[in-house]
Amino acid sequence: MAVRGNNLDTVRRHNLSTIVRLVHRSGGLSRSRLTALTGLNRSTVAALVAELVDLGLAVEELPEGVKRVGRPSPLVRPNRDAVAFAVNPEVDSITVGVVGLDAVVRSHVRREVESTPTPEEAVHMTASLVAELQRELPERTVVLGLGAAVPGLVRSSDGTVRLAPHLGWTDVPLARLLADATGLPSWVGNDASLGAVAERTFGAGDGVTDLVYLNGGASGIGGGMIVGGELLGGIGGFAGEFGHTRVAGATVPGATLEDEVNRARLLEALGDPGLDPSDLERAILSAVDEDAVTEIDRQVDMLSTALRNTINILNPALVVLGGFLGLLYEARTDAMTRLVGLQTLGPAFEDVAIARAALGDEILLIGAAELVFDIVLTDPARTGAALSQHPVE
Repeated sequence: MAVRGNNLDTVRRHNLSTIVRLVHRSGGLSRSRLTALTGLNRSTVAALVAELVDLGLAVEELPEGVKRVGRPSPLVRPNRDAVAFAVNPEVDSITVGVVGLDAVVRSHVRREVESTPTPEEAVHMTASLVAELQRELPERTVVLGLGAAVPGLVRSSDGTVRLAPHLGWTDVPLARLLADATGLPSWVGNDASLGAVAERTFGAGDGVTDLVYLNGGASGIGGGMIVGGELLGGIGGFAGEFGHTRVAGATVPGATLEDEVNRARLLEALGDPGLDPSDLERAILSAVDEDAVTEIDRQVDMLSTALRNTINILNPALVVLGGFLGLLYEARTDAMTRLVGLQTLGPAFEDVAIARAALGDEILLIGAAELVFDIVLTDPARTGAALSQHPVE
C-alpha cells in the first residue's frame, strides 16, 4: 500500500520563495512588513527568514535611527555577497559584470574586440574575464551562476542561440559552452527581453504590469514585452524582434527599423565612430552640426513611427527606451512625444508613458543576472543549499 506524503515541505519551499523574492525585488523589507504582505504569522516568517540567512541568500539587521519604544522589527535584505556573473557579448565588445542579489552591479569589465567574435572567442574571453573578476571577490562571496544577455534569438528551453545575425552565430549551445568554460551553472536569454525584466523589476517599470522595452545597441534594435506582469516570449522565446520590422519612408526600399535607426549611422554623422556610451550621450545632446542634427531628427522620426505601431498594437502603460534609443529620446523628448501622439490612436496614447531606461548602461547586466536569480529564488531551499557549497576559492 502506497504511503501518502504531506505537502508541508512543498508549502515551506513555496513560502521561502515568496519571502526571498519580495526581499530581492524590494531591496529589503522589515519582518513585520513581510508578515503583512504574505499573510503568514510572525513565527513562520521568522523561521523562513532564518533559513534564508543560513542559505546565504538574506541578511538581517536592525534598522538605524529607530527611537520608538519597544524592539524594532528587523530588516531583511538580500545578501549582496550572493552574486551572479553577467555577460553581454556584442559585435564590438564583451562585457562581464558581477551583480549582487541586491541587483547592484559590484564591478564590471568591458573589453573591445577588433572584429566580431566567434562563439568560441566570446566564450574564451568570457571565461578569462570571469576568472579575473572572481579573483577580486571577497572570500565570503557565494557565486550562484552565470547569465548571458545575447543580441539574438535564444531558445528559452536550453539557452541555445538559434540566430544572432549581427554576431553571425547560428545554433550555438551557448549555455552549455559557458558552463563548460567557467564551471558555473549558466543560462542565456535575449538581451532586450532581459532588459524588459530588469526595468520592470528595478527601474522605470516598477509596479507596471504592461510595458514594452526597446534596446538600441551595436547589434541593432531588440525588444521585450511585459504583458499582464509576465514576460511575453512566444513559443520559442523569440518574441520582440522589433528591429526587423520594415518601415515606411526608408532610404533603401525594404529596409528594417534597425537599418534606419542605427547607432553606426549616428556615430558617422557625429564624426566619431569610436565614441563610448557616455561620450555618445554628450555628443547627441550637444550636437549642432547640420549633418548630425539632420540625422538625429531623421532617426527620431523613424523611431516615433515604430513607437506608434507598438502602442497601437500592444496598448502598453509604458514604453521604455534603452541604449542609444534612450539618448535619442533624451535629446528630442518633446518632438518624439508630439510625433508619437500625432500618429497614435487617441485612447491608446492617453494611457501610455514613454521613458528612458532608469538602469542606464547596467541594464543588460542586471537583466542577465536575473536569469540566475530567478532559478535560485524559485526553489531557494534546493538551489541555495547546493550552490552555497561553492564559495569563491
